[in-house]
Amino acid sequence: MIFPIGDENVKGGSFPYLSYAFIAINVLVFLYQAMLPPEAGNAFVMTYGSIPAEIVQGQDYFTLLTSMFMHGGWMHLIGNMLFLWVFADNIEATIGNVQFFIFYMMGGLAASAAHIMFNMESIIPCVGASGAISAVLGAYLVMFPKSQIKILVIYLFRSFNMAAIWFLGLWIGQQLISGFAAIGPSTAGSGSGVAWWAHIGGFVFGVLAGLLFKGTRSLMDDSGHQYARE
Repeated sequence: MIFPIGDENVKGGSFPYLSYAFIAINVLVFLYQAMLPPEAGNAFVMTYGSIPAEIVQGQDYFTLLTSMFMHGGWMHLIGNMLFLWVFADNIEATIGNVQFFIFYMMGGLAASAAHIMFNMESIIPCVGASGAISAVLGAYLVMFPKSQIKILVIYLFRSFNMAAIWFLGLWIGQQLISGFAAIGPSTAGSGSGVAWWAHIGGFVFGVLAGLLFKGTRSLMDDSGHQYARE
């Protein structure tokens, strides 16, 4: 398995308060969820997770937002928060705090819309920040394609650098392959337990938003100097 553990950060710009706040909120919600008794925990997920069949019927629209701050397990949480920590700060630093908040929430909604489109009859609650984070990845690909991403290879206990365009290109390629493979007459993409189309929908939204953001003034100095976060 490989994980991103660092990148080249733009120098200056808005401090990524919201990126860190989103991480904190997700962690706190998960800790609360983990402390609930099993029955209460299941009820919590069914109440605040986004259920496609209910959304299609015009019910519980609020879950489109609440589900973005819930997770199905420790590894789900850790993986999502790691990606958010590595990639979100460059976007927020460049476009500003308020605009980043709007972008992040809209990315999550776009991701949910894509998931629901392919799972309209599903009664399985969907939870996780993956869709909104996928939007962050899409914008990052457009805005910082040459940024060097530090990758940790767990099995080899080694790290190496890879350009964002390659790392994120491989990532979305995997999502597309898995998403199309999961489509079936009965499961409608939900059988694997992974909302592949939420990832794809969020990423596409992020790419489109990134094209708009790309015109934002550069926050690097004249030499293009950046600093790396380990």
